[in-house]
Amino acid sequence: MSEPTVYRHRDFAFFASCRFLSTAAMMIQSVAIGWQIYEIERTPLALGLVGLCQFLPMFLFTLPAGEMSDRFDQRKVLSAALLIQALCSAIFLALSIAGIKTAVAYYAVLVLFGVGRGFASPAGQSLTPFLVPKERLPRAIAMNSSVFTVAVIAGPAMGGFLYAFGPHVTYSVCLAGFLAASALMAFVGGRHRAKDMNPDMSRFERVAEGVRFVRQRPIILGAISLDLFAVLLGGATALLPVFARDILHTGPWGLGLLRSAPAVGAALVALMLTGRPLTRNIGVKMFAAVAVFGLATIVFGLSQNFYLSFGALFVLGASDMISVFVRQSLVSFATPDEMRGRVGAVNMLFIGASNELGEFESGITAALFGTIPAVIIGGLGTLAVVGIWMKLFPPLRNVDSLSEVHDT
Repeated sequence: MSEPTVYRHRDFAFFASCRFLSTAAMMIQSVAIGWQIYEIERTPLALGLVGLCQFLPMFLFTLPAGEMSDRFDQRKVLSAALLIQALCSAIFLALSIAGIKTAVAYYAVLVLFGVGRGFASPAGQSLTPFLVPKERLPRAIAMNSSVFTVAVIAGPAMGGFLYAFGPHVTYSVCLAGFLAASALMAFVGGRHRAKDMNPDMSRFERVAEGVRFVRQRPIILGAISLDLFAVLLGGATALLPVFARDILHTGPWGLGLLRSAPAVGAALVALMLTGRPLTRNIGVKMFAAVAVFGLATIVFGLSQNFYLSFGALFVLGASDMISVFVRQSLVSFATPDEMRGRVGAVNMLFIGASNELGEFESGITAALFGTIPAVIIGGLGTLAVVGIWMKLFPPLRNVDSLSEVHDT
């Protein structure tokens, strides 16, 4: 009898459902927050601060959260983190009902939301290898990416639609999504592994062990640092409320569609990779994908046509998904089970937190040079990083297949 496909694994199905709900809720909320704060402040810097408020707590808590995920049950860590995010949606709802028009109040809640994300990311990322057999891991990663990108497509579009009925409706839906995702984690089982941690090591030493593991492996370090700088410099999506309102002259529905465009491209590529994962020349393909990401960012910055902008964001998301697939596969195959939480934390610190830091960088650059130049500069910077990283990390450039990478 043939082995069941990835999506028929019960635990993986519950986990994927949890990720869909929480990601969709987060994306819906991001549309509402971006539009609300830009309505209050009317400056790109205010949007940059949205990212900074989330980056700082993620930077502080992600590495300790990874160590906790290796010591404790990832399911409980993730469930608790989702409850924190649900609490933030409830506070946003209360602020909107009360008619609070001070951006500082929303920024304070975003800091707490960043704490929740800091704990959720390492726990969630370290779970997948324990939910399916290792030989099914590449397909599981692609399927997980598909679920994520579908949520990223649906979330912003739903956010733009729901915001037409008011922010209180939008935040109510987010609250329900986070609560449902947290409840789903109670039904996730998965393989159990032995606790191989040295009990004599301090928490700091265990965290440092994860950082050292990544630093000593140029393929992993090169892959996650390449994505770090690509995301940091190519943060065009942070400025979408400005493009939607002031350059493309559309409303919240248009913002929702633009926010969904990268995910549409990513979803199509992820579905393709689910059926036919990359098997050869994956290092070169990763560099090529990041270069296309930079070029698409430049096209978006230059465009003043809604459909061209949508197309550029579509290509941006499609190319980014190739890079994400290669990076996640390399990290998963090269990491031993007892290190997954900590290595996942380093990965998420580089990638997840860099999204928010990239938003802040985009807001600062836009305030200094203007919105359009900021996006173009970011795209050019991404192309420069690709060239530099190809010289700095030849082992990554020369990786042909995942079979060359081992968790030892």
